Amino acid sequence: MILQIWQSYRRLPLWVQLWVALILVPVNAASLLYITQPAAAWLALMAVGAMLCNGVLMLVERGFSKVMALPHVLIWTPMLGLILWLLAQDIADGFRTYLLILLAVDVVSLILDFIDTRKWLSGDRKIA
Repeated sequence: MILQIWQSYRRLPLWVQLWVALILVPVNAASLLYITQPAAAWLALMAVGAMLCNGVLMLVERGFSKVMALPHVLIWTPMLGLILWLLAQDIADGFRTYLLILLAVDVVSLILDFIDTRKWLSGDRKIA
């Protein structure tokens, strides 16, 4: 099963592989580093929670498909509201910088995720 998932990942376009491995996962996982900041536990739950949902989907589907966009759309869309609310608060500079990076990364991701969600809902269910 792990080999099937790895092979599926490697069949994704190279830019997607690099985006996921070098930017998307690390930036969202970094939310755990700020867990002591105000409301950051909610932020970490949402940032990491969507990725954990995708872990389950990968195991069920034995690979990567467009359904993996759905947890991002459902969880990260409201998370953007939380980020914007936090940015309006008096928070530590390092946390503010992280939130701006997270916001930028997840807005880009969500643009792609809304497209993939629409494709999946329209019947594109193939595994990479």
